[in-house]
Amino acid sequence: MAKASDTKSNKVLLTAAGFEKLKAELEHLKTQGRRDVAARLKEAISYGDLSENAEYDEAKNQQAFIEGRILELEEQIKNVEIISDSDIKEGVIRAGSTVTLQREGEDETHEYTIVGSTESDPTQHKISNESPVGEGIIGKKEGVTVTIEAPVGKVKYKILKVK
Repeated sequence: MAKASDTKSNKVLLTAAGFEKLKAELEHLKTQGRRDVAARLKEAISYGDLSENAEYDEAKNQQAFIEGRILELEEQIKNVEIISDSDIKEGVIRAGSTVTLQREGEDETHEYTIVGSTESDPTQHKISNESPVGEGIIGKKEGVTVTIEAPVGKVKYKILKVK
């Protein structure tokens, strides 16, 4: 029997756009990805002697990677929970919120959207709800200062805006 905590850890939080991106990747791998690998395998087999055929080995490795990724994506999609705008309480940070933070001692502000770990991309200012900063600000409100235990040590952020 699965514990409630087990079920929670399988949950994949995604925005609607992130969910569509995941489905598109899965569809691409199941169609074009598999076709491309099959063609590479066919070509590699035509070279003969599979025991010392680097092209065949590489194609088999790529096939294993694609099949593994397909299984991973199917599992994520099966356990997806879409982050809905209607779930966002005014002023309270949760997955789906966009927050403006200011690090203590700095003038510069940073805006981040809190997303599930599958969708996180710091280069796009999307941080995971499971990251130190994401975890530290979830449930907090505008105007609050939080101390985050980060790999670089303790860091204080003031939450300037939540939307």
